[in-house]
Amino acid sequence: MNFITVLITFIAMEGATWLIHKYIMHGFLWILHRDHHDHSNSGFLEKNDYFFIIFALPTIALMYFGSLRDYNYLFYIGLGIMLYGMAYFFVHDIFIHQRFKWLSKTNNRYFLALRRAHKQHHKHLGKEEGECFGFLYVPMKYFKMYTNNEKI
Repeated sequence: MNFITVLITFIAMEGATWLIHKYIMHGFLWILHRDHHDHSNSGFLEKNDYFFIIFALPTIALMYFGSLRDYNYLFYIGLGIMLYGMAYFFVHDIFIHQRFKWLSKTNNRYFLALRRAHKQHHKHLGKEEGECFGFLYVPMKYFKMYTNNEKI
């Protein structure tokens, strides 16, 4: 049952990410997210990186309080959120944005489509008119771009 809780939480985080990204990050917290789109930051870190802390705090709280109660469901919900956050870091920050120069080359259709969808999101420098607010879900039209061995 614990594995199911982690898995359902991980999957549900895609929907939560879409909602948070579209309505909060591109809404009233655009002031923190803007430099991720317009690259107005001057250093390695962006104001957008504060979201790491914003999302980590409830995750830590869930895992902590769940561990105090014999590792109940709160712990496993927190674990699912943490695993999603780790996936986000590796795929978004390392693979897509190349904040560390690892995993830069792939021929995998899913990862190519994921990268293309994210580029479509970033073609809009303002907070309006965005698309592809999710993270791991990729609309089918981006997969179709990579059939018949087409390249970026």
